[in-house]
Amino acid sequence: MTDEQGATPPAEPARKAGISGAVKVGIVFVVLVGAASWLLSGSDNPFVYSKLVHEVMNEPDSFEGRHLRVEGELRQGSIQFREEPCEWRFVLHKEDKEMPVRFPQCVVPDTFRDGMGIQVTVQGELGDDGVFLANQVIPRCPSKYEMQERMEAGEEMPYDPNAPLPGQS
Repeated sequence: MTDEQGATPPAEPARKAGISGAVKVGIVFVVLVGAASWLLSGSDNPFVYSKLVHEVMNEPDSFEGRHLRVEGELRQGSIQFREEPCEWRFVLHKEDKEMPVRFPQCVVPDTFRDGMGIQVTVQGELGDDGVFLANQVIPRCPSKYEMQERMEAGEEMPYDPNAPLPGQS
């Protein structure tokens, strides 16, 4: 027989130690918002207007000082290079509109060549003087089929198509 006064009370069910569901949801939310912010701030500006030359030059006042990405065709004979200070100047055109571009860097991509009729995308800002100040120049390389057609038509190639690839002899 047991004495009721000396008996030990029944044990309560043990609580699980850990984080509540609401706290877990909060942590996941903060991590997702942080990751999205990091991804969006990873580039210079993820929200850049992308326009064609004639769209910008039809209404230049509405694009002044905005960060833009503009595409057009490189006007043949317009490339100029200056060493002091190091700077490239050229003109992009599309649908009878032209946009002068300044690129204050010493190096441009190898495929940025005059006389090839290449499409070029520039990123930067349109100044109040109507000159686009580019911080990035991206020439669109012609496809191998376009290059083959041009070669067969007798055009000069920007590179030797029979040259070995880097690392090959």
